[in-house]
Amino acid sequence: MAKAIHSMIRVLDEDRSVEFYRKAFGLEIADRLDFENFTLVYMSNAESDFEVEFTVNKGRTEPYDLGDGYGHLAVSVEDLDAEHARFEAEGLSPRKLVEFAPDGKLVGRFFFVADPDGYEIEVLERSGRFK
Repeated sequence: MAKAIHSMIRVLDEDRSVEFYRKAFGLEIADRLDFENFTLVYMSNAESDFEVEFTVNKGRTEPYDLGDGYGHLAVSVEDLDAEHARFEAEGLSPRKLVEFAPDGKLVGRFFFVADPDGYEIEVLERSGRFK
């Protein structure tokens, strides 16, 4: 059986991205592998073995074109309202809280936030299938 271990995103500014993910999600650098043309930075926390891998291409000055195929990363939190307020206080510009309830049945509560490179991250309240 396969086990999900990381998702890779390309980032323009390593320090800016590390600070955002640290502040937003409590992720810290688990490993950093430096190569001639690029650096890999693995970010994680004690909540999960899953990591976000940053690829930093050296010499790149132009922002990445995320295209129309990228969706989002998702994380879950115990207290969505408190996290939304914390994101606002940290200046992370979270979007509005949403209660997704088609046909009147609550599927999930969430908000989205964009990282410094424009990657979308969904912050879901832990309930139902979103543990």
